[in-house]
Amino acid sequence: MEYPNKKTQGKQGRMMLTIEKLENGIQVVLEEIGYVRSISFGIWVKNGTRNERPEENGISHYIEHMMFKGTENRSARQIAEEMDALGGQINAYTTKEYTCYHTRVLDKHVKQAMEVMSDMLLHPAFSQEEVDKERNVITEEIYMYDDAPEELVHDCLQDSIWRESSLGMPILGTEETIGNLDAAKIRAYYEKNYHTENMVLSVAGNFKREEMLEMMNHYFGRWQAKAPYSPLETKASYHQSWIQKKKDVEQLHTCIAFEGLEREHPLKYAMAIFNTVFGGGMSSRLFQKIREEQGLTYSIYSYTTAFADTGLFSIYASMNPSQAEAVYKGIAAEIAAVRKEGISEKILNVTKEQMISNFIIGSESTLNRMTAAGSAMLLRGKVQEMEEVIEKIEAVTQKDLAEVAELVFANPKMSYSAVGNLKGVDFANTVEKLFS
Repeated sequence: MEYPNKKTQGKQGRMMLTIEKLENGIQVVLEEIGYVRSISFGIWVKNGTRNERPEENGISHYIEHMMFKGTENRSARQIAEEMDALGGQINAYTTKEYTCYHTRVLDKHVKQAMEVMSDMLLHPAFSQEEVDKERNVITEEIYMYDDAPEELVHDCLQDSIWRESSLGMPILGTEETIGNLDAAKIRAYYEKNYHTENMVLSVAGNFKREEMLEMMNHYFGRWQAKAPYSPLETKASYHQSWIQKKKDVEQLHTCIAFEGLEREHPLKYAMAIFNTVFGGGMSSRLFQKIREEQGLTYSIYSYTTAFADTGLFSIYASMNPSQAEAVYKGIAAEIAAVRKEGISEKILNVTKEQMISNFIIGSESTLNRMTAAGSAMLLRGKVQEMEEVIEKIEAVTQKDLAEVAELVFANPKMSYSAVGNLKGVDFANTVEKLFS
């Protein structure tokens, strides 16, 4: 069910979700949960790496850092001390498609927390001194990821697969690109891309709707962007990639990727179930066969990545290089088996129950509910009722799972990355031979 300026009340009369607009047009999602004592509040901005041009790569993430480095009214220290004094949590993160700033506090402290958050968002200082200091911090963050093969193996493959679009640029940027950013460039990008038209405010917890709306209008409703909203038009598509990076470590980390489904594909729920069965948990085929039965690797799993126009189905494993060929053969065997045998009705039903249980349990957190509603409104323009999601999970059939398996694995353009100890691994005769 969609909620265009409507209210819905839960069966117990204790939960209500409302979608409204502030005086300046910012969309807000409010979910009243009367039986908790906390409130989670998030600011969602539809701006991430894919909104950047090559020469400004990393600027979205840079702005996320700078929001905590002082405003026209507060120093960075004051921001930290005020939030600590509330006993609250405040954090932020940047993705390929959006940036989120969020906090979680007791209901009695929400006004103070919102005042600090609005000051950070609407009145950032962007001083050159702080920009220069934070450049060193972000450079160290880039080094940290480059030194972590278990992270690098995913990032380098995705960056290569989408190399012909902004989606293929690293979220952190590069030393060169962030080295060319100054306070003026950061402010100009902020004023262009932080806009009432691409922002959603989401709040979940113990509050009264009218009071919360009044508070949001007071702190956010009078803000107007200084420049017209003109999003960067981007289009991403899958490109086959083979990447090997040597690192001075003992293990070999590998990622195998197939073209997946875009975010709103009709089979997205079937894909979620298929991923859970194939490699998404400890009872999955990959984990049980390759780790538990054969003892070839400590860590192995599959996962999905979905954007508005493209997606991936990926398999990760880490191992001793001497086991690489056996691991690749094991993965290839599981792919062949699931395509030939399908997934039994019993396993399908067990997995549905597992997913629904996890979904319901996760929804009992105000932070999870705020995140789910805020991201859905930002990326999809609607928020689904819990019952609708459950119905769509329950409606998935064995035929749907077979269709997903063919959509993913029948594509011959498999990609892979290998990072770490490459000694003695003949990729040409293992990965390419088994999967190409």
